[in-house]
Amino acid sequence: MTPRLLTLALVAAFALPVHADQSTKPAASPVASAPAAKVTGRPLLWKVSDADNDVYLLGSFHLLKSDDYPMPAEIDRAFDDAESLLFEIDPREMTAPETVATMQKYMAYEDGQSLSKVLPKATLERLGTLVSASGGSVQALEQSEPWAVSLGLVLGVSQAMGLKADLGLDRHLMDRAAKAGKPAGGLETVDAQMKAMDSVPYAEQAQGLDEFLVDPKKAVQQLQDMHAWWRTGDVEQLDTGMRADMARKSPQSYKLLDVDRNNAWLPQIEKRLTGSTSDDTLVVVGTLHLLGSDGLVEKLQAKGYKVERVCDSCEAAATE
Repeated sequence: MTPRLLTLALVAAFALPVHADQSTKPAASPVASAPAAKVTGRPLLWKVSDADNDVYLLGSFHLLKSDDYPMPAEIDRAFDDAESLLFEIDPREMTAPETVATMQKYMAYEDGQSLSKVLPKATLERLGTLVSASGGSVQALEQSEPWAVSLGLVLGVSQAMGLKADLGLDRHLMDRAAKAGKPAGGLETVDAQMKAMDSVPYAEQAQGLDEFLVDPKKAVQQLQDMHAWWRTGDVEQLDTGMRADMARKSPQSYKLLDVDRNNAWLPQIEKRLTGSTSDDTLVVVGTLHLLGSDGLVEKLQAKGYKVERVCDSCEAAATE
């Protein structure tokens, strides 16, 4: 398993309605619980400015632990400074009754295919062995697309590690915005996000799933690494180990899940700068969307906006 499968599954994990994590799991976790990473928190936070107001870009991790809180003070300051928030999906849609049905629609086949038809024989056999060991049946997954099966497996691993979707930074800030009475919106709909997932070619979906099945325990270490990189705000490791890896090994997935969505979001974010003379906005999206030449940080910088990273301990380290 490589970070590209983790990334693909983490994208879908964000769209899960609160407390719906278990509904997508095809089997119990194939690995034992892993210890929490003991690291110091540094935010993946940037401030983008024009002549009269600011937009904060915050890289989120969609699955977190209770001991990931409280968040660094820089995030608190950005939240307090912002008059409104933007997430990948509108918080109201996250709790809408039809969200589960929308996800289930895209997780299933609409072209007469089935899991046994789109997976190579060896991959199907590995999957059967894994789910049988957990008391499940591969036949029960026959109408699930490979990305949906992968999502269930990654959620099984993450649950064993204590990482949960309802503890993700997005969910935390959605709740906080609601309590503070701050308006919050979305950059895309659940339907649009699921359509992007569903558009990933079967071959790339199957390849990522097979890599997991060949060595499930490797996923624990990789998810641990990604979580630790996020906690320490390690842009270089996240970029090379997550974004660049996905771009290189799964170019179509990368285009659909990262590049195309970034391009669709960019005008909406830029409007928060050009359309206001005073109000600031906190934009919270998966960290992948902020990194590299395809990321929102460099795209806004290329448009001439002032962009600076907000990281107290980074500044202190640079001074030393």
